[in-house]
Amino acid sequence: MVTANFWQGKRVFLTGHTGFKGGWLTMWLHKLGAHVTGYALPAATTPSLFSVANIENLIESKIGDIRDTEKLTSSLEAADPEIIFHLAAQPLVGESYRDPVNTYSTNVMGTINLLEATRSLCNVKAIVIVTTDKCYENKETGQAYQESDRLGGNDPYSSSKTCTEILTNAWRCSFFSAPASAKIATARAGNVIGGGDWAQSRLIPDLLRAYASGQPAVLRNPEAIRPWQHVLEPLSGYLKLARLLYQDELTGGAWNFGPAINDCITVGEIATELSKIWPQAATWQARTSDYPHEAKLLHLDASLAKEKLDWQPRWKITEALVKTAEWQLAWANKLNMQDFSLQQINNYSQTYKAI
Repeated sequence: MVTANFWQGKRVFLTGHTGFKGGWLTMWLHKLGAHVTGYALPAATTPSLFSVANIENLIESKIGDIRDTEKLTSSLEAADPEIIFHLAAQPLVGESYRDPVNTYSTNVMGTINLLEATRSLCNVKAIVIVTTDKCYENKETGQAYQESDRLGGNDPYSSSKTCTEILTNAWRCSFFSAPASAKIATARAGNVIGGGDWAQSRLIPDLLRAYASGQPAVLRNPEAIRPWQHVLEPLSGYLKLARLLYQDELTGGAWNFGPAINDCITVGEIATELSKIWPQAATWQARTSDYPHEAKLLHLDASLAKEKLDWQPRWKITEALVKTAEWQLAWANKLNMQDFSLQQINNYSQTYKAI
């Protein structure tokens, strides 16, 4: 289970709270009793998890761009946080090809702005910067990447997140090295799935849109293999990582949060498994075209988190898909999605060791 007593009353600043992962993390922190201030652009989709789950009533919400140095700094100063989670980003590979400048300015300069603004704050003890599993130089050999492996990136999104990793280490060594400084860690997660994701050109939302409409889903890379995991899996790691940084039990560094190797399956297998769960007939088809480059094979080695954080994934990919479909069907049936989401968090928390 999760140790709510640690988080009770903690002042948390969360960038990206209007996004998919940020929305789920906001609800979990609220459930744990934290006082959360969120800073982000308006939700990028309609509908969105932020609106559907009425997350705004759980949080002190600040709408702003992380590239707006003045507004970000004043929001941080007003919140006076003890713990910071940085999730705000341009998160889509396809969008990074369409708008690489925005991708780099958001993911790189946005992170610099956050770290620079944090330097003047007295009470911050822990900072978790969320990047991606795609920050590794992926040679697609089947190797499960460890935190010490070489970083890289063949597309603007992956490259921008690699830059984020490098600059975070530079700020850690240059400006946060004193004993009293905030401890900074980066978190690299696999491909997350779950209810409330309506992003375009992302597998699960695309599948659910097609299945709900009765049309065949179109897959551009059905043989691609990814480290799939429910969104609550890495979030549990972020929470525990932040707590141990705060308690000075860790010095920082980079951390992988990925699924078991047998949950790293192909895009086509994901589509087939989800079609079996969906209550109506659902099919998919492959469509070959000149799509931009995407990695075909990606595995993460999360043994460091298992050893040092006592973290491990709890939901197999089949259960993660069931939870995702259940959430989507509950929304379609107009249930209270904040209550439904908090119940899924509660169900997950009961399977997990103390965070």
